[in-house]
Amino acid sequence: MNYFKSFGNIRISILFLIIANIIWGASFPIYKWALNDLPPFTLVFLRFYLAALILLPFVYKDLKVERKDWKDLLLISFVGVTLTISFLILGINLTSSINAPIILSAGPIFLIIGSFFYLKERLKQKVIAGTFVSLIGVLTIVLMPLFQKGIDGGILGNIFLVLAAIGSVIHALLLKKILVKYKPLTIAFWQFLLGSIPLIPLYFIELNQTNWINNLNFNVIFGILFGAVLATAIAHSIYAYGIKYIKASEVGIFSYVDPLSTILVAVPLLGEIITLPYLIGAALVFFGIFVAEGRIHYHPLHKLRNGN
Repeated sequence: MNYFKSFGNIRISILFLIIANIIWGASFPIYKWALNDLPPFTLVFLRFYLAALILLPFVYKDLKVERKDWKDLLLISFVGVTLTISFLILGINLTSSINAPIILSAGPIFLIIGSFFYLKERLKQKVIAGTFVSLIGVLTIVLMPLFQKGIDGGILGNIFLVLAAIGSVIHALLLKKILVKYKPLTIAFWQFLLGSIPLIPLYFIELNQTNWINNLNFNVIFGILFGAVLATAIAHSIYAYGIKYIKASEVGIFSYVDPLSTILVAVPLLGEIITLPYLIGAALVFFGIFVAEGRIHYHPLHKLRNGN
């Protein structure tokens, strides 16, 4: 009986992770659309603060966290929300939204590099080769604005996305540890609330500088609501449930669905163009990941079909 229950949890987790990444993929161009009239830190703050309020009625009975776990929870919230999402939004604001899912998909490669330098792990030749290929792909996308327009904000935006990818890997590893003890919604609520608090000063600075609230339009309202409800309250909650039953090392493969979701929204909404260097860079990133991880057949739909 426990076997079938566990099998069901794994399949539900896989499905939830796929759905979460589809939503996040679609969110990148929607955020860029909203950022035309909304400051970046304001978007991050409203997205997570409102999401915390949305979750509160569902978790108010399960808010207790042991004193010894508050340090980890504060770190998770700061890394996962305050830093990572801020880097993400700053990056999207400066560069093409279609770059975001490709660079973020390289998260497993940054994990491999970190394991080599900080954990002193010995790497197999295929892992080294795959990592090298993926890094060339990332650099192709990151430096693409240099060859197209010269030095501009696009390169800085891509660098912010690289920092967001590194932050997301660290966040996933930290989150996996604490989810063993608490319900996913409980951790999601505290992440949203604690992660949004350091952004309050930046929110008020942007409010005084732009006075955006007096110029509300549809794309701003839609961007905030999509971010708070779908991309945060729902997606992050089901993501937290998903990684509770999936190995931390396997979570990154679900980001492979993001680029298609992003492109399907970014092309008609923003008129972004899929260039040849972009396709080459994306192909190198994913090919390198496949080589390094040694599982070319190993993609989200494969996992959903097999449930393991």
